[in-house]
Amino acid sequence: MKKFKQYLFILVLITAVFAISACSSSDSKKGSDGQAANNEPKSGGTLNVGLSSNPNTLDPIKYTGAYESQIMRSIGNTLIVYNKDLSDFKPSLATEWKASDDLKSYTFKLREDVYFQPGKYQDGRQMTAEDVKYSLERSAKESALSRLSGVDSVEVTGKFEVTIHMPKPNASLLAMLTDPGNIIIPKEEVDGWGDQFGAHLVGTGPFQLKDWQTDQKVNLVRNDKYWGEKPYLDGVTFKIIKDPNMMTNALRSGDVDIATDIKGQNRKVIETDKNLTLLSKPGLSLTYLDLNNMSGPTADPKVREAIYKATNVEEIVKGVSQWGGASVSYAPLPKESWGYSKDLEKLKPQYDPKEAKKLLAETKYAKGFKTELYVLESRVPYATIFQNQMKENLNIDVDVKVTEWGTLSELAAKGNAPMYIGGWSWYPDPYFFLNKTFHSDQIGSLGNGKGYKNPEVDALLNKALTETVDQKERAALYQEAIKLIMKDYPRIEFDNLDQTAAISQNVQGFDIPADGSINIVNPNGTNVWLNK
Repeated sequence: MKKFKQYLFILVLITAVFAISACSSSDSKKGSDGQAANNEPKSGGTLNVGLSSNPNTLDPIKYTGAYESQIMRSIGNTLIVYNKDLSDFKPSLATEWKASDDLKSYTFKLREDVYFQPGKYQDGRQMTAEDVKYSLERSAKESALSRLSGVDSVEVTGKFEVTIHMPKPNASLLAMLTDPGNIIIPKEEVDGWGDQFGAHLVGTGPFQLKDWQTDQKVNLVRNDKYWGEKPYLDGVTFKIIKDPNMMTNALRSGDVDIATDIKGQNRKVIETDKNLTLLSKPGLSLTYLDLNNMSGPTADPKVREAIYKATNVEEIVKGVSQWGGASVSYAPLPKESWGYSKDLEKLKPQYDPKEAKKLLAETKYAKGFKTELYVLESRVPYATIFQNQMKENLNIDVDVKVTEWGTLSELAAKGNAPMYIGGWSWYPDPYFFLNKTFHSDQIGSLGNGKGYKNPEVDALLNKALTETVDQKERAALYQEAIKLIMKDYPRIEFDNLDQTAAISQNVQGFDIPADGSINIVNPNGTNVWLNK
């Protein structure tokens, strides 16, 4: 099989539509910021961005796909944004903010020079606190994915000041406010368009929607009344290219300037093209194997420990991601989260089949047992390698059950899956990874369908959410919680997936952050331009 894969790769390279010119790794890894340092920014041109899926709606409360958010980021603005490395927040429509002493409210002062893009039902009027109240309360009450959960109301405390009220403290509020689902929009346009507002989004961002050709492309043009730094580009066109090979060819032929969702052997094709740059870095995305903590053999902590120590995680990650794009995960928190510490990496159990057999021998399952592992089709490679390791190292017969998302999520949430392989992606705030997957109040949900419960962990997670907003203090609390979690072996950490994009040599000032967002012009200092 290995020789066949090598042959297939060589064949792909030989038959590629365009000739591949080999270059040194230093050339192929040259970043856009490094290129930009040698050139003065130029104005003009339209940036073409390839998206792998067709957007369904651009309505902030209705969107559910990351590809939709990529477009929305260029049309609208949130109150605050993350900085480039996602370690802290920066002003956007809000100039400053402050939490109350009890952490149940946040007050935001707003910019006074912000105007909406002209639309059918308003001519580009000034944005005020009333617009913020309308937009955020709409999200809190109607968001399809609860993108502003925990917010009770938004109070207008001045023409350019609002206070967000919550029934209980929630230190994750600021992270939620960066979501494109919470961009500020004009009520007139929503009321006027009704259900069609999602196809006619109006915001305060650097670009405005010009036209949308379903299944083909979305055209944006520069908003000349934009309150922030003037965009260098005249416009941005998002082209829908669902086939990954066509996406790569579109980049190499010049049909797009930025290609997204680059995976598998296409990574190598791009790396060996001197005219392209592959941008790939650890993202806020984890793959793991949940073990049922409530019933079956894995309800015994010693059995879970034996399984973890009999799992060669390095072999699994190398086998699944032979072309790159993933690294071994050491803890239930992505490396790019501000709560991560390299000290956590020593918590990962060492692969030790002999020790694993000894541990299992101390349980009533010394001779092994049969179990089921539920997976989506896309994660079968993980399951197959794990299955072989369990049989060889512990005589555990793992029956791999391939199922679709609806069935898997229901089984996992209800605790009916003995084992299942899942993935988790969210904001940099550890709350969205740890509270959602290990707090006992999440038992019965997809995040903690495994039924993990540890009162000490609950206490630490509650304290990090409700007693402080200081990131260093919260990070320390989360790291203490992780130490306890890892000692309980509730799941096996597999990998930390990369966020990836590829760009042509003409693209300057662009990078792919850990959350995978496509930022063209952003208050965090991003302003992409074309060197042609």
